[in-house]
Amino acid sequence: MADDRLIHALPIFHTHGLFVATNVTLLAGASMFLLPKFDPEEVLSLMSRSTVLMGVPTFYTRLLQSPRLDRDAVANMRLFVSGSAPLLAETHVQFGSRTGHAILERYGMTETNMNTSNPYDGDRVAGTVGFPLPGVTVRVVDTATGKPLPFGETGMIEIKGSNVFKGYWRMPEKTAAEFTSDGFFITGDLGKIDERGYVHIVGRSKDLVISGGYNIYPKEVEGEIDQMEGVVECAVIGVPHPDFGEGVTAVVVRKPGALVDEAAVLMALRDCLARYKQPRRVMFVDELPRNTMGKVQKNVLREQYAGLFADG
Repeated sequence: MADDRLIHALPIFHTHGLFVATNVTLLAGASMFLLPKFDPEEVLSLMSRSTVLMGVPTFYTRLLQSPRLDRDAVANMRLFVSGSAPLLAETHVQFGSRTGHAILERYGMTETNMNTSNPYDGDRVAGTVGFPLPGVTVRVVDTATGKPLPFGETGMIEIKGSNVFKGYWRMPEKTAAEFTSDGFFITGDLGKIDERGYVHIVGRSKDLVISGGYNIYPKEVEGEIDQMEGVVECAVIGVPHPDFGEGVTAVVVRKPGALVDEAAVLMALRDCLARYKQPRRVMFVDELPRNTMGKVQKNVLREQYAGLFADG
């Protein structure tokens, strides 16, 4: 809206920071505070003169660490938006409890700009990225056959609409490989659509773990570990294993002073996940490696732990 003022701390070399945040603000005739970087205390200070914050999940986890974040601090704010990486349901709930605001999570990518969004008016469901935007068609297909899957089943997310790009610059072979014969763009994201029509992102196809012939979606395992007392967050990866192809490995960040260890994590998962989905090892780190958009760099973790099962 024209009378909005955006707090803009996203990098503008990325579609979220440039096309969504900057261009939409200009198109609406609104204004913004354009910050050189995200500083939670500065952002909190600007909220009394602002109405919208567009961010990545890391923004919200860092804001939650500040004792200044409460309902008074956000009294002038109209909307909090998250994108570029999955927002933990726990973060969504904690932010709502502290501020009274439900973060609006959505889903886009460089090749398509925005695809889906939780509603402005309606249920903003934690752990989902909402419904397809007007003019956008989203389907989930079997990764092997390409056939559309029913509600609730996980597969490859494909997108079609005027928002989708024409193709990769001077890369006709890559363009051909990334589009289906009926014109859908193959996103590389795994997900599902529930019976209410909300889209769920499970992870990237390249992050799928295949252990002993079984497909394991990291987000399912991560969701269980993230709920454990003493855990801040985690990332689940596949590491080369001599017997199983890949061994499920959890990399966990503990809360300060927490005593949770590998045995405790494995014990907690014993009765809530099928045996083949349970991690074979649990490693602990101070923080997960992230790129400038806040996405966990699982490729870095896979390289770091590549030799974990070298001796079987």
